[in-house]
Amino acid sequence: MRRLIRQCLWQKFQSSELCDRCTSVLVLNMRLSGFFAVFLLLCADRSSSGMSHPKPSCRYPPSQWCRSLEIAIACKVQKQCMEVNATRPNQSVPPVSVTLYYESLCPACRVFITQQLFPTWTMLQDIMTVTLVPYGNAKELPSANSPFSCQHGEPECKGNMIEACIIHLTGHSAFQIIYCMESSVDVISAAQPCVQLYAPSVSWSSIDSCVKGSLGNQLMHANAAMTRALNPAHTHVPWVTFNGEYTEENEDKAMSSLFRLVCQLYKGVKPPVCTGASVRLNRGFC
Repeated sequence: MRRLIRQCLWQKFQSSELCDRCTSVLVLNMRLSGFFAVFLLLCADRSSSGMSHPKPSCRYPPSQWCRSLEIAIACKVQKQCMEVNATRPNQSVPPVSVTLYYESLCPACRVFITQQLFPTWTMLQDIMTVTLVPYGNAKELPSANSPFSCQHGEPECKGNMIEACIIHLTGHSAFQIIYCMESSVDVISAAQPCVQLYAPSVSWSSIDSCVKGSLGNQLMHANAAMTRALNPAHTHVPWVTFNGEYTEENEDKAMSSLFRLVCQLYKGVKPPVCTGASVRLNRGFC
C-alpha cells in the first residue's frame, strides 16, 4: 500500500484513476493516520484545481465494498478486496462478541456508541461482532395502548422501537444507521435520512410499518426479555457484555479503551491494527 501511495505522490496525481484507486485502498484498510489526511487533501486539491474527477462508480459506501464479489466488481475494487481478504485473521478463531444493552436517548449510551463502540468496530470488525439491544432501563407494562415506559420519556420509547426495527430490517447496514442516528442532534428525526444513506434498498415505509404495527412491539418484547435475562442483572446503561459475560473489570476497560480491550480478548493472532493506547474518557451511566 505504501508503494502505491508513493507512486501516486510521485506522479503528482496525473491520473485520476490512480488517485481513486489509492484512496480506495486507504479507505478499505482504515488507516486513519495524519498521512492519510494529507493524502486526501492532495486528492481534494487536485479536483478543486479544475482537473476532471470521475463520479463514484457505485452506490455503495466504502465500508461495504468488500462485502461481496458483486459489490467489489461494481465498485471496481475487486483486486484491493482480494488483497485485504488475504490479510484477514484466521476465520477458525471466533471473534469477540460484544453486546450493548442501551437506550436511544441516554446521553452516556450515545457517547459510548459514538466515541468507543462504532470507531472500534470500524477498525476491528474482522475480529469482533456487535449486537445492539435497544431497551435499557425501560419497563414493559400490561397495556395495549402503551406497552412500554422509558427512562427518558415517550420519545425514547419511540427511538428504541425505531432502532429495533432498523436492526431487524436492514441487516449488515444496521450499525452504521444506528451510529448515524446517535451521533445526530435529533436522534429520531435523523432516522429516515440515515436509513436512506446507508440502506437505500430498504424503504422507509417498511420501517414505519414495523414501528406502527405489531412487529415493533414483538421486537421490543424480545429486547425486554433479553435484558431481563442478564446475569448479573443490569444496574445501568450502557451495559456491555463480552462473549456473553459481564464483569466490572471489563466494563472499566471498555469505558477507557474498548479498542484495546477487544484486541486483548481476541484469542487469535492479533491484527496489525491492534496497537491502540488507552485514553481515559469521561464516563457516565443512565
